[in-house]
Amino acid sequence: MKYIDEFRDGAVAQKIAARLRDEVLPQRQYSFMEFCGGHTHAISRYGITELLPANVRMIHGPGCPVCVLPIGRIDLAIQLALDNGAIVCTYGDTMRVPASGSLSLVRAKARGGDIRMVYSASDALQIARQNPDREVVFFAIGFETTTPPTALAIRTAHREGLANFSVLCCHVLTPSAITHILESPEVRQYGTVPIDGFIGPAHVSIVIGSAPYEHFAEEYRKPVVIAGFEPLDVMQAVLMLVRQVNEGRAEVENEFTRAVTSQGNLTAQALVSQVFELRTSFEWRGLGEVPYSALKIRPGFASFDAERRFGLGYQPVADNKACECGAILRGVKKPTDCKIFGTVCTPENPMGSCMVSSEGACAAHYSYGRFRDIPVRVEVAA
Repeated sequence: MKYIDEFRDGAVAQKIAARLRDEVLPQRQYSFMEFCGGHTHAISRYGITELLPANVRMIHGPGCPVCVLPIGRIDLAIQLALDNGAIVCTYGDTMRVPASGSLSLVRAKARGGDIRMVYSASDALQIARQNPDREVVFFAIGFETTTPPTALAIRTAHREGLANFSVLCCHVLTPSAITHILESPEVRQYGTVPIDGFIGPAHVSIVIGSAPYEHFAEEYRKPVVIAGFEPLDVMQAVLMLVRQVNEGRAEVENEFTRAVTSQGNLTAQALVSQVFELRTSFEWRGLGEVPYSALKIRPGFASFDAERRFGLGYQPVADNKACECGAILRGVKKPTDCKIFGTVCTPENPMGSCMVSSEGACAAHYSYGRFRDIPVRVEVAA
């Protein structure tokens, strides 16, 4: 199948691995952050780490939209369902993210909340049309990839005069998060998270293009290679990063040329700009308050803003003390550094958001990588 099988060819993967072994400098350590959860999933699923030289380290970033959703935002959605009697619609993974008081959206549903899983913002619009006597709120999350469909839903509701529809907007922005990581004490001050370059996200870059990453290459001297989600995409991106580091370059390169352009999708960008504007600050799980890192609904569409319509006030909530999800999202720790990983915390019973979505570092490692952590025992015959 075009663009699938040809990017999962094991023989080609071995050739790229051999080229990497030839080109890495043995005296140097390479540390690259894959920002996007889709890349984290691919790295674990296809065993890419085992194909990389020992001195090439991959660091998981905060690019899983479910993972970075703070508890306080989920509490607002639960409040809308249980206290305001609204029909709350959201994506499937969001339903299982732990919230306050041992709740989650799926547990609030069991307590009587009308909370429904949808596949798109347009599904929530249709539910609002079918229930004109009920308030319907779409709990919108995600990076730049899922923002245009939310904007389109709001604009459609505005044109139809759909007065019972609103959006609890939790859309966040990739470049702001990367800047926050590069400015963090772990990277700049203490060096506990060394970052030599980034694998840039695929779907996000289809929307925003490659140009927004030039800032990181120019100001922070960090190379960025935008890559697709297939295993050969990721391996080729690592090879391109190694070459940049070896040559002392810091540029934005586009491995995913079959889908990403420099300027991105201008139509989608214009739609988002029409409906949304920047928030001055927004809390991310694991990163804390990040300036200008999220979107809110413009005053012209204020009647579709659930925060304004219901007078919601955001309250930050501390994460579970036993959960290391925050440190994992910052790249400070690995899933296996968490004491409850794979025991108390599993995909069936997630204690932290990194174990919920398949793009989360903990869920990916639990599904594909945890058995590699078990030492191999060789039985010797007597």
